[in-house]
Amino acid sequence: MSTNGMESWAVDLKDVGAIYPFQGSEVVMVIIGLVFWIGWHVLQTRHENAEIEADMAADRTGEETRKAIDRH
Repeated sequence: MSTNGMESWAVDLKDVGAIYPFQGSEVVMVIIGLVFWIGWHVLQTRHENAEIEADMAADRTGEETRKAIDRH
């Protein structure tokens, strides 16, 4: 059974052509991957900074921290 129409690999591969899907779009996929990766890091950093800021704002006086330490 052949999925690419070839019956034998015993041929000159320069005459075969593309043997995998999306041939020629590697650069585009790498660029999309890099944009996604960098964008994810930017969004993650913003989310973490907002979470840390909310935690810091909730305990500006330090009373909650002192109470937690005194309980234990």
